[in-house]
Amino acid sequence: MNSFTSPRLLLALVLGLLTAGLAFAADGFDLAKAKAAYPLTTCVVSGDALADGDMGPPIDYVYKQEGKPDRLVRFCCKHCIAKFKKNPGKYLKEIDAAAAAQKPAPAGK
Repeated sequence: MNSFTSPRLLLALVLGLLTAGLAFAADGFDLAKAKAAYPLTTCVVSGDALADGDMGPPIDYVYKQEGKPDRLVRFCCKHCIAKFKKNPGKYLKEIDAAAAAQKPAPAGK
């Protein structure tokens, strides 16, 4: 391989990445919107704050389950992702309960 084929390879890689990004965007999941609506300020697994701390910035993980919408789950560290994967239903229920608690009560009740 000579140095003259490198620009072609680079172009192919860039186009591939752009295509992959468009495919992800077409999937309909809006990370910014999901982050804004996320109901917890702590890690659902450890209970540690989701702020830049000893573990660094929070880790945003998109949980995918066939036949269901993608879900954002935020963790304090990568170790909590492994714990989450062992029992995702437990932690998703906690996130759902926190989201339900944030919703205002219906008017007139």
